Amino acid sequence: MKRIKDLYQKLPAPLRNKYIITFIVFLVWIFFIDTFDIITQIKMNKEFKQLKEQQEFYKSEVKKDSTIIYNLNNNPEEQERFARERFLMKKDNEDLFIVREKKENE
Repeated sequence: MKRIKDLYQKLPAPLRNKYIITFIVFLVWIFFIDTFDIITQIKMNKEFKQLKEQQEFYKSEVKKDSTIIYNLNNNPEEQERFARERFLMKKDNEDLFIVREKKENE
């Protein structure tokens, strides 16, 4: 017990103040020990920003796809173009040639 008192007396006067000690313990607790410490908060903020970017990307993709679907439902020329590109469909009086690029390992 005497050692603790001697150590306590060797501390500078501001560090012997019980309010400052309480405040320092509080800061250490908040910044390093607590469940939502500062490191966790930084990680969560970074993840939040990434999710916001993904949300904006997907909103733009949904808008683009909605436009395509609307055009496919309401425009016969767009339906024909889509069928020709995706399903290789053709009219009766035309020939269809499929051009494939040569792979490097062939």
